[in-house]
Amino acid sequence: MVAGDKVRVEVFVAVPIDDCFRYFTEEIDQWWRRGPAYRLARGKAGTMKLAPMLGGKMIEHLGDGTSREIGTITTWEPPAHFTMEWRGYNFREGEKTTVEVWFESSGEGTRVKLEHRGWASLPADHPVRHGEPVDVFIRNVGMWWGALLTSLRQAQE
Repeated sequence: MVAGDKVRVEVFVAVPIDDCFRYFTEEIDQWWRRGPAYRLARGKAGTMKLAPMLGGKMIEHLGDGTSREIGTITTWEPPAHFTMEWRGYNFREGEKTTVEVWFESSGEGTRVKLEHRGWASLPADHPVRHGEPVDVFIRNVGMWWGALLTSLRQAQE
């Protein structure tokens, strides 16, 4: 992989793997942070939905009757793993990255590992990068996902 192509984050959640996987996928609106950094609905009445199945869509309903498709599940292996193609709100036609999530039983809970890759396929001047150098952009994406996985852990515990 090219430098700056991916981020990896992980979190330990003190619940069994089946519960963790189900909550991550079926209850995504309960733990996905609100606000302009995480949702276009900006904390309004919008909701996040993930259809938990191969080919299922991740969609943000904006609360005003509109919605945006964020991703499509391309691998579905409950309760251990899923992958989805990811599209940011400012991606052009055909642009996508990949989010892959693994769930592993660990002691009294579950270790959730997430990798978001494919950033090197986007142009250096892509609007998703906000003009940031590659290392800063990738660090910020990692911190963004880290904050989301922290919310997942807090919501389940």
